[in-house]
Amino acid sequence: MKAFRSPSNPIIEPKDVRPSRDDFEVIGVLNAGVTRFEDEVILLLRVAERPINKNRDVVLTAVYDVVEDRLVTKEFSRADPETDFSDPRLIIRRGQTYLTSISHLRLASSKDGINFKIEDTPTISAADECETFGVEDPRISLIDGTYYINYVAVSSLGVTTCLISTKDFTSFHRHGVIFCPENKDVLLFPEKIGGKFYALHRPVSPLFKKQDVWLADSPDLVAWGNHRHLFGPLKGTWDEAKVGAGAVPFRIEQGWLEVYHGVDRDNRYCLGAVLLDGEQPWKVLARSKHPILEPETDYECEGFFGNVVFSCGLLREDDTLRIYYGAADTTICYAELSLQETLEGLNL
Repeated sequence: MKAFRSPSNPIIEPKDVRPSRDDFEVIGVLNAGVTRFEDEVILLLRVAERPINKNRDVVLTAVYDVVEDRLVTKEFSRADPETDFSDPRLIIRRGQTYLTSISHLRLASSKDGINFKIEDTPTISAADECETFGVEDPRISLIDGTYYINYVAVSSLGVTTCLISTKDFTSFHRHGVIFCPENKDVLLFPEKIGGKFYALHRPVSPLFKKQDVWLADSPDLVAWGNHRHLFGPLKGTWDEAKVGAGAVPFRIEQGWLEVYHGVDRDNRYCLGAVLLDGEQPWKVLARSKHPILEPETDYECEGFFGNVVFSCGLLREDDTLRIYYGAADTTICYAELSLQETLEGLNL
């Protein structure tokens, strides 16, 4: 389907973001949570940083030290045969995995939704043993006047999902871990359904290599249960390797529309849509036959991790879906899609 990409793309690049420390460099700004606050568009950016490295013989990364309550630098020799650097996102040494960067969340605001003012310092950063490798990929759900922000927390304990809430994007309340390892791509529905809160999540099965989308419900947004399998990859399609929830779902006449990401056998990330029943969200009514947004431009195909479009948030305005997405794990971009065309592309 036809997508309008902003001529200003990428709308936010690493060079636009001030590092959190003088000895760090920003290598990626991506996968932003999106909402409206008062008369502005709010992005909660994932900012990926690493220590500035002037020695090509080593790789430097940073981790959060819980005892010292600060970031510390770790060094790995490129000549070490026991260290695997084959994935640009990872350092694997003797069975222990580290990330090549550490991420925090940074607030940005805009009147027009394209030109953003970015805060100079982190808004949410690593703070406990579940976040020693950083915090990533926020989603923002406005529920009864409170903004609930769930995000991925990474550490040697695994990949968890944590929850924070705010009413003003100035003060924040931490609710802790809401989904244990290995689980990510969590989305909170923006309203109760049948008296319950609902969430999409993506647990990982290392035994069966499953990365499917599940549904859970909760009485309080913290304790989650009644887990149900929702949908998984489809063989021979654009999302045949794995799927994961993307933007916060929104209600339309036909039900709940969710823009999700799918990955093919070549590790190419695209966006699609799935339609869920309005009152029984565990029922899948339809999903995209083809991607609604796929890597096509240079800034989507080339970067830290190429051939990726990945969204954590969108704004709906009548028939227009205003999508903010990470491109090649490097920049933030903006595109507009027609809601009607998206619905026409579903396999009803």
